[in-house]
Amino acid sequence: MNSKVLVVDDKQMMRDSVGTTLQRAGYKVVTATNGETAMTLVARHRPSAVVTDLKMPEMDGLELLDRLRTADNKLPVIVMSAFGTIDAAVDAMKGGAFDFIQKPFEGDQLVLNVRRAVDHHKLLQENEALRSTVAEYESTPVLVGRSPVMRKLAQQIQQMARSHGTVLISGESGTGKEIVARTIHAHSPRRQMIMMCLNCAALSSSLLESELFGHEKGAFTGADQLRKGRFELSDGGTLMLDEISEIKPSLQAKLLRVLQEQQFERVGSSLTMQIDVRVIATTNRNLQSEVLTGAFRQDLFYRLNVLPIHLPPLRDRREDIPLLAEHFLTKVAMREGKEVKQFEDSAIDLMQGYSWHGNVRELENICERASILSRGQLIKADIIKSWLEETHVPVEAVDPCVQDVRRLEVVEREQVVRALGEFNGNRQRTAEALGIGVRTLGLKLKKWKDQHLVAQTI
Repeated sequence: MNSKVLVVDDKQMMRDSVGTTLQRAGYKVVTATNGETAMTLVARHRPSAVVTDLKMPEMDGLELLDRLRTADNKLPVIVMSAFGTIDAAVDAMKGGAFDFIQKPFEGDQLVLNVRRAVDHHKLLQENEALRSTVAEYESTPVLVGRSPVMRKLAQQIQQMARSHGTVLISGESGTGKEIVARTIHAHSPRRQMIMMCLNCAALSSSLLESELFGHEKGAFTGADQLRKGRFELSDGGTLMLDEISEIKPSLQAKLLRVLQEQQFERVGSSLTMQIDVRVIATTNRNLQSEVLTGAFRQDLFYRLNVLPIHLPPLRDRREDIPLLAEHFLTKVAMREGKEVKQFEDSAIDLMQGYSWHGNVRELENICERASILSRGQLIKADIIKSWLEETHVPVEAVDPCVQDVRRLEVVEREQVVRALGEFNGNRQRTAEALGIGVRTLGLKLKKWKDQHLVAQTI
């Protein structure tokens, strides 16, 4: 992707000359006639370098340099001047200029200086993005499995990776949604750029907004310096939003705008920024049901669900368990610097008969535990049998009868909302289809609305 360069000069002839030279060298050029306009364009276009004249009315090059350094001290600024005195060059370099170039200059000299500045900026951005990445990951993700469903998944990934479209990955916890996201990025046209991840469930709404969009210095209590958000840091690359269903409705509207227009404002700023980010979202919930209950915006769901992928639970691809187990044992052995262990056939049979509530993540944990705790090279069934028989405690440790009632209420509510959707909100037809009276339907909807379990618009 071509880097942007901002050219600032009050004389049109110089702007045109410098701009044309840089465009021929392959750069995208944005121009400004004065410092104030330049500051606005920097916030909006976020160039990789700035080339500014030294002598300009109102705000000269040194003052602009100072303001640019305050706004973003990593943005390289090249100062040019016909008054090429030693003092001017020294003042510019002391002010933090990346370089100083004297007019008149050759086009090749200008391009060389700009190329060095852009490369420097790119390196700083990559370092900052890597430091900000919340999850360490392997450079080459591995999808393990030869089952029909995995072969179909591999084909989907291959097709989707070539595009720039938004991807929505759904599946139970532990099925490998992040691995799929990283695989898509690793085989995409953006693979040379950064991929960042953000767990939407781990932050409050206010912190999540700042984490996504960044904030200006002084935007709120504790904002003692400017902070770039994940969208800004991921520009040109990929941003994975893990557990997208956990984002609150108030923030969903802002996210929708970014996906539609590739624009946003930092918290505390009115300046609009333009970005180029591919979003891959993951969820362990049924977002269509979340839409029907009013917990998730319908327009955001459609904007996310451009390229959908559903990952099956491990119990639906048990034939992949031997390969997965071998992969995880090898991974542990390489990390520990030991010989790779193996499961005996009866242990494999035992694992293939297990339901795996925690999916692939649970299998990986069992393999790591077995590799570390087993004494011989052959892992026997006895050592893992007790682990697989451990009771899975439900989230709500309540009386089973109460649980059954709650489950029935959820099923009933989902069925009613689904029927309303099929009949476009017509209560008469919905009641007839459900075999209940219209008044009964109305009472149920009022109860659920009061409890904020369904949308008020239903």
